[in-house]
Amino acid sequence: MKSNSRYLKIGALLVPAIGIVAISAAFISCKNKSNPTPDINKVGHVVVIYLENHSFDNLYGQFAGANGLSNATASNITQLDANGKAYTTLPAIPGSSAFPTNLPNNYFNIDQYVPSGTETPDVLHRYYQEQMQIDGGKMDKFALYNNTAGLTMGYYKTSLLPLLGMAQKYTLCDNFFHSAFGGSFLNHQWLIAAASPVFPNAPVSMVAKLDGAGNVITDGAVTPDGFVVNTSYTVNAPHPASAKPETLVPNQTSATIGDRLNDKNVSWVWYSGGWDNALAGKPDANFQFHHQPFAFFKNYADGTQLKKDHLKDETEFIAAAKAGTLPSVSFVKPLGDFNEHPGYSTVLAGENHTVELINNVLNGPNGKDAVIIITYDENGGFWDHVAPPVIDKKWGPGTRVPTLIISPFAKKGYVDHTQYETISILSFIEKRWSLQPLNDRDKNANAMLNAFEF
Repeated sequence: MKSNSRYLKIGALLVPAIGIVAISAAFISCKNKSNPTPDINKVGHVVVIYLENHSFDNLYGQFAGANGLSNATASNITQLDANGKAYTTLPAIPGSSAFPTNLPNNYFNIDQYVPSGTETPDVLHRYYQEQMQIDGGKMDKFALYNNTAGLTMGYYKTSLLPLLGMAQKYTLCDNFFHSAFGGSFLNHQWLIAAASPVFPNAPVSMVAKLDGAGNVITDGAVTPDGFVVNTSYTVNAPHPASAKPETLVPNQTSATIGDRLNDKNVSWVWYSGGWDNALAGKPDANFQFHHQPFAFFKNYADGTQLKKDHLKDETEFIAAAKAGTLPSVSFVKPLGDFNEHPGYSTVLAGENHTVELINNVLNGPNGKDAVIIITYDENGGFWDHVAPPVIDKKWGPGTRVPTLIISPFAKKGYVDHTQYETISILSFIEKRWSLQPLNDRDKNANAMLNAFEF
């Protein structure tokens, strides 16, 4: 490029120098793909399918190009006992005669003993215990702090997963962590509120007891400072008929993503499998009351119009997907039979159901502008070799979980190594509809934009 005081030569063009700022800006705009904000508006529908209780290595540890089992080292594979010494063999798995009692101290394939269409015992996944399992990022005490002991080191063959084809065709995130330490209850709360619920003056029987160093003496659903962290039920319907009234969590008043969407008149629904039956007092055997996070909030309490408008049965999601009448944002929580939770569901049943849900969207009229995000509420106590990042020492994030992004806008055949967490989903929704973040945690979360071809 040559110039004099009045003109600049660009290729074969001689242009006035005063126009170079505009021309340069145009070139930069055409070349710069790092800010996808204008194109994110092409997204008309976001669908979040929220599954249960598997770590990344447990399901996608053999996925080509991902940070999987082959990347694990001896130091984060080898499990330690209470004295800090390596187990000779993994501690025996109680409650199942299908597994050998002398499994090597290493990860092992579950399918060879229990097919993915058969239930396994549940694996321990609680707030305090996950932090002890992670052991400051060493990932070496999952077997020690676990009621199913060595089962934590099991993995499923990635090649047999019904969702594998979707993961291969679209984007698989291999650096995505569940946002809060612990189990399903707390992570559902973080998915919608990016915060932990509170229970002032909870019954003493519900409150955990800790020693001076913060170690658990007696576990409980509520922390000593009044946060609800383990399985609990709402004062609203539905909750188990057997729940004692004094143990029901009072209505929460903090903001949720639903409130932010309402503020901008953006349509949304939380769809739950078995919801209608549960509201009618006839809950399905595997309906999970603590998987209904909006029901814990005052704005969606019994008798409110907002509850009627925004909390619905999964059957309505399927009908809306087929008819092309989906709201802008859909959260889909399958019934327990189909959520992949060990102990009462299976990988095969859950993933086959999820594939059906995906196809309902993609083959429906809304599929052309939809973003489907499939993720897991937490790792379910299953080991993973990747140490979670330290963002909030009190809350998390916890262990790595699988996340798939399926969309006409998603990168194709892509493994996204970018660091994300559960509330990155909130950040994506907030950016798409220009919503105010709920707090600094979701404000600062990576919005997953690298997974898209905007």
